[in-house]
Amino acid sequence: MSYLLALDQGTSSSRSIVFDPAGRVVAMAQREFRQIYPQPGWVEHDPRDLWTTQLETAREALARAGLTAGDIRAVGITNQRETTVVWNRRTGEPVTNAIVWQDRRSEPLCAALRERGLADTILHKTGLRIDAYFSATKLQWILTHVPGARAQAEAGELAFGTVDTWLIWQLTGGAAHVTDVSNASRTMLFNVHTQRWDDELLAALDIPVAMLPRVLPSSADFGEVHPQWLGGLVRIGGVAGDQQSALFGQACFGPGMAKNTYGTGCFMLMHNGRRFHASRHGLITTAAAQLAGPAQYALEGSVFIGGAVVQWLRDGLHAIRASREVQALAQSVPDAGGVVLVPAFTGLGAPYWDPDCRGIITGLTRGTTMAHIARAALESIAFQSAALLQAMSQDAIDSGGRPLAELRVDGGAAANDLLMQFQADLLGIPVVRPAVIETTALGAAYLAGLHAGVYASLDDLTALWRAGRVFEPMMDRGQAAARMAEWEHAVRQATAR
Repeated sequence: MSYLLALDQGTSSSRSIVFDPAGRVVAMAQREFRQIYPQPGWVEHDPRDLWTTQLETAREALARAGLTAGDIRAVGITNQRETTVVWNRRTGEPVTNAIVWQDRRSEPLCAALRERGLADTILHKTGLRIDAYFSATKLQWILTHVPGARAQAEAGELAFGTVDTWLIWQLTGGAAHVTDVSNASRTMLFNVHTQRWDDELLAALDIPVAMLPRVLPSSADFGEVHPQWLGGLVRIGGVAGDQQSALFGQACFGPGMAKNTYGTGCFMLMHNGRRFHASRHGLITTAAAQLAGPAQYALEGSVFIGGAVVQWLRDGLHAIRASREVQALAQSVPDAGGVVLVPAFTGLGAPYWDPDCRGIITGLTRGTTMAHIARAALESIAFQSAALLQAMSQDAIDSGGRPLAELRVDGGAAANDLLMQFQADLLGIPVVRPAVIETTALGAAYLAGLHAGVYASLDDLTALWRAGRVFEPMMDRGQAAARMAEWEHAVRQATAR
């Protein structure tokens, strides 16, 4: 009874993975679900799709592993973060579709907050910049635009949650309305110093506190999965937002350790320990996944379009039939032929923070082929991540630390050798891919395992981490600087008004 089940609810698919105590994958199941685009800049999910696909994959993963609920010591949950769900407490039905973290509809509400002079207050209390990326203005939009929502919320009839909270509510049959500190810190409503929902911010956005879940450490008792779902009672012992979970799964437990996750977006986090440090270079400060005890922080840079650019090549341009084909297409040419793609499909995140920017392709010639565009698309992922690391290293130096010595990587696109080598070339430091690349789900499993007693301490988890492949930089530093200059020139063109 030492197996751990991780539920990994992502932006484009739901996955479930069974791990053994050594952190090895025993079985996995995955299902994609529908993406909803009602208007330009709007992105939605049906919350029922998130729940049903997650449940289906959990059952399938157990079946593939030949296990039952009785073999599972604990369940861990990791999730797409700022995505906002509101539902009726009595019926359990959502009042509208979930508003996804990529959605930009609440930017006018963000502009109003800036005009009211709340930027510094929000930055100091939450570590976040005012942006439609975070949950607060998404929730505010729902209360304002969904008929009857505000009156129901004020009457205590509605519940709000990020995706972890929605899944826990369903898994426990409505018995638990909870979240963890890492997800709470992404709402723009949570004071990361006091570790509580902030009354001043709730008042500023006119959000009833009764809607909000109880906040727990990332490794804690989040309730029991009702027997009807998996065939027996199983304790939920760990919860963390996907990026904090990946930082935990990469065994980045100490200050100065960093990872980059290459998923739908790209998310680079550097552990800051117990020190809250406000970035001067376009990053945000967030709560790290943590055990009971003092608050832990991390610096984070968020790229909105990472692996999603490959999905765009597949579904938008029909350049490839499957995402795995992109490496072969990109490698069919020696370089991008001067083409630079800035995939600002939903604006640019850190360190640029330009919500109105839109994507462009520069350097097109008569000789440009789809292979050049595919290579430029892959390179855009590395360029954006390199800009994050430059900002992160500068923040580290400003606060008396040292530039990063290595970058640990994970996520689906981290399996692409061409991309990882180009990333190392741009950064000038080793890029380390772990032996177990499913570190987002692994982090949730580790958090659950710590609560359930499978592991005694963080030292146990550090001992389990293994490097799979190290990509050493091979590009001349002058050439790398020239390539980054090309990228920044293209960004300036994209952001020009």
